[in-house]
Amino acid sequence: MSFVLDSSVALTWCFDDEKTPATESLFDLAGENGVIVPLLWPAETLNGLLMAERRKRISASQRKKMIELLCQTLLEFDLETNDRIWTETAQLAERNRLTVYDAAYLELALRRQLPLATLDEDLRRAANKEKIEVWGK
Repeated sequence: MSFVLDSSVALTWCFDDEKTPATESLFDLAGENGVIVPLLWPAETLNGLLMAERRKRISASQRKKMIELLCQTLLEFDLETNDRIWTETAQLAERNRLTVYDAAYLELALRRQLPLATLDEDLRRAANKEKIEVWGK
């Protein structure tokens, strides 16, 4: 089964001290079945890696290796995400007091009727409220 992948989970795959058994099993599942992400996912994920590099947590060469690792994941980019930003996504953000970025993941999971893999507590809470299965932790 595929799932919607939030960058918070994907970034744990890059840092040994952030990995958990749950996120490692999601990595394996992503490798087997692929994942679905909104179009903002690459920008958000790369930003996390760049911030880690600027904070001297990783080097530029490590960042590049991590990007290769993430790009090997079977990613399906959802092309409808941007079409729904002003409507469904905005409503979810308002109703659940989320950022629009986080609401984009929630909207995608709702529309595709897929579990959502996230470590973000606000997003987890909103997904539970919207009756979306949440993976991670």
